[in-house]
Amino acid sequence: MMEQQDQAGGIFEEVSTRQQFITFTVMGREYGIDIMSIREIKGWTETTSLPNSPSYMRGVINLRGTIVPIMDLRARFSMGATQASKNHVVMIVNVSDRLMGILVDSVSDILTVNSEEIRPVPEIDGSHHGDIISGLVSLEDRMVALLILDKLFDKELEFIGSADFEQASQKIDVNSSENIVGGKDAAMMAQGQVQKHSSTINELV
Repeated sequence: MMEQQDQAGGIFEEVSTRQQFITFTVMGREYGIDIMSIREIKGWTETTSLPNSPSYMRGVINLRGTIVPIMDLRARFSMGATQASKNHVVMIVNVSDRLMGILVDSVSDILTVNSEEIRPVPEIDGSHHGDIISGLVSLEDRMVALLILDKLFDKELEFIGSADFEQASQKIDVNSSENIVGGKDAAMMAQGQVQKHSSTINELV
């Protein structure tokens, strides 16, 4: 917290902007995304493959009547395909008003930080995904990379708008019309789901 002097000579405190992220792991590395982007956290279920999709797209699932593409984040980062099991987690996120899923190894925690605690990403030659990281948060024993969802899914959003995706989606059975929550309701639900999945994962370790 920093102090500044106003025009009248008084001292006031500058209020830092606090942000919350849900953190998760992929191959032992920790990442975070804005909690307000989270719509649901669920266990892994098999997907339906789609033709002509990127290699790191696992396919789609029917989430209560909504067709949701699932990205394998490990494969997206060129670390090999995930051998998905019941211990893996899918994070359902809102990207440009579309629901997308991210397959990760596990969810970790809810991270609350002040804006000044987020460090800029250093320019490193040969970085494979530095352009999709908005900043870094240094904790006591680890570093968390904060992801930019729009850039993470830029090619996938183009694919979703293609005729291939539209034709394949029409063949998938959609038999439910439940609404998916958003905004603060989704954030509150995500907090509960993080605690649930974290507890489950801890029991398995």
